[in-house]
Amino acid sequence: MRKLWLIAAFCAAPLVAAQRPIVKYLSVPVAMRDGVRLSANVFLPHERSRLPVLLMRTPYGKGADISENSLAFVEHGYAVVVQDVRGRYESEGAFQPLTQEVRDGDDTLNWIAQQPWSNGKIGMMGGSYVGITQWKAALSGNPHLKAIFPVVSGYDDYRDRFYSTGGALKLGNRLEWMSENLRAPGYHQDFEKYVLHLPVRSADVAALGWTSPLYRDVIEHPVFDAFWRAVSVKEQLAKIKVPVFAVGGWYDNYVESDLEAFAALRKQNGVNRILVGPWAHNMSTPFENVDFGPEAAAGVQQMQLDWFDQWLMGKDSPLLSQPAAKIFTMGANQWREQREWPPAAARAKSLYLTGQGALGELPARTHGADQFVFDPYNPVPTRGGAVCCNPKVFPWGPMDQRVVEQRRDVLVYSTKPLPRDVEATGPVQAVLWVSSSARDTDFTAKLVDVFPDGTARNLTDGILRLRYRESLEKPVLANPGEVYRITVDAGVTSNVFLKGHRIRVEISSSNFPRFDRNPNTGGAVEQAVKMAKASQTVYHDAAHPSCVVLMVMP
Repeated sequence: MRKLWLIAAFCAAPLVAAQRPIVKYLSVPVAMRDGVRLSANVFLPHERSRLPVLLMRTPYGKGADISENSLAFVEHGYAVVVQDVRGRYESEGAFQPLTQEVRDGDDTLNWIAQQPWSNGKIGMMGGSYVGITQWKAALSGNPHLKAIFPVVSGYDDYRDRFYSTGGALKLGNRLEWMSENLRAPGYHQDFEKYVLHLPVRSADVAALGWTSPLYRDVIEHPVFDAFWRAVSVKEQLAKIKVPVFAVGGWYDNYVESDLEAFAALRKQNGVNRILVGPWAHNMSTPFENVDFGPEAAAGVQQMQLDWFDQWLMGKDSPLLSQPAAKIFTMGANQWREQREWPPAAARAKSLYLTGQGALGELPARTHGADQFVFDPYNPVPTRGGAVCCNPKVFPWGPMDQRVVEQRRDVLVYSTKPLPRDVEATGPVQAVLWVSSSARDTDFTAKLVDVFPDGTARNLTDGILRLRYRESLEKPVLANPGEVYRITVDAGVTSNVFLKGHRIRVEISSSNFPRFDRNPNTGGAVEQAVKMAKASQTVYHDAAHPSCVVLMVMP
């Protein structure tokens, strides 16, 4: 353990003109209840008083000095603590992210409250995994935690971090993150190669160069069972008593979960807030060839200051006098304020799949069906969307989908050019009548905004593994050839389809490597070493009114 020392320094703060001394305690050992010591950096504006504290717990390295972001909060009058989580960088122990953060968060909060520079009032902030640690610490019910501010983090390990709401593994997301953070020293393998590894059960070795206990635990539990229920914030949300300000992005992997948590917490009390913008997992990374206008930026740091001033310093925040949800509506490229999610004014509108690739307001009267062959050895490639976590390796965000739509295994349905603007703000679902030659297979849905020049910009998408059509808890294989009514959760969005644009939905059976490939055998997907083609049918007639359901604003 590195020796503790005290440094006095003068640093330039981004929010104030004057320069002030910053007190730094670096690599402070913090003992957990089991004796494991976690390493933390402590930054103070001065030593002579007890202060409210902001905590960030990270697996990405706390750093050797104060960051510009932390400096702004210290200059504002907060103590800031940045800690390496268990098993990462200078902290002892084994990294077990699914189970360690509730206890370690609780112990760290208690340690901070006992320090001579702390007044016992603590807030937590940060994004991605650093946001996850906030939700987990809040589950502990620690009395010193007064508010949290998670950014692009989600709140459920199964349904938004490892698997989808439709039961398919988020293969590319997970393997890419683990490859960057948990691979064997000196090992490197290309993303395009390790995502193709079969069986999926041992893809950790291909991606990391060694076996990952985390990955093996995840793969051993493809069903939402007691293992996942025990670690889920979603399943224990009633334990969250602190005010939550969440930030999400329409092209982030966790936005649906962020909004779902906000909606559920709003039923408990009226103090929780959410901000959702036109971003991916990193809101500061611009999209290539797509610009949502000058209003797309948001002053998140000022919102954090206002939020913590309210709950840690007792100052009245302007945030609590404003509507609880601030949502960026794409297309219109404007921020909209809402009091709840989905907006109370939104109404469900069904657009029906009909013959010759049309999408209309009425079901088709005549019998109709479209067919395609799903070959998992030649899956539909992921092109942008809400993927994570390195766009240089796994590109994210809005992209032109026309190259995907030319494939024979992608069904495309479009409205006529719209006579007026149509705003869709809320969840998106595809209700489909389908059959398959396989006992288990996948169906995907993607919502697309088609511009007058033909550009087909993806908005949101989703997948359903057919064995989970009834529930994630009890998979049921299908009977080949039997027609089933299924619902594909295609995510969430807020977008104005402008006059002259077309609304489009793509239906297929793969979106790889965003989701793992279904081998179409009916066996355990994670153990398959051979895959088979499946003949798929999507029905659209009066008896089988397949449709996409949007939440449309008046």
